[in-house]
Amino acid sequence: MMMKNQGPIYIKSFEFAISIIKLYKSLTGCNEFVISKQLLRSGTAIGANVNEATAAESRNDFKHKMSIASKEARETLYWLRLLKEGELVDLKIDHELADCIELVKILTSIVKTTTKNSTQKN
Repeated sequence: MMMKNQGPIYIKSFEFAISIIKLYKSLTGCNEFVISKQLLRSGTAIGANVNEATAAESRNDFKHKMSIASKEARETLYWLRLLKEGELVDLKIDHELADCIELVKILTSIVKTTTKNSTQKN
């Protein structure tokens, strides 16, 4: 159960992790194990790092955790693109690709804004 006070990026990354778990289950049913495990790890790590960022000890800690979430989102995007372009499985993953691209954009914006605000305060 999600907490009511979580922001949009928390909710979006959590929902994305759920869709990645469901995709993982489909992939393992198609006997695709190597990329599916990488996808599961990076796709669920996005939300885990966003969750950790909500309890950051400082602005720099927040930025660091959001940066890791952004990197995990980019890695996830890579695995999704490999699955699609490599035609490794016969599954539609356009929705997951679109959601991942959106997460990359949001997380990149959060990191840039945090960096900019940190620089202006110093």
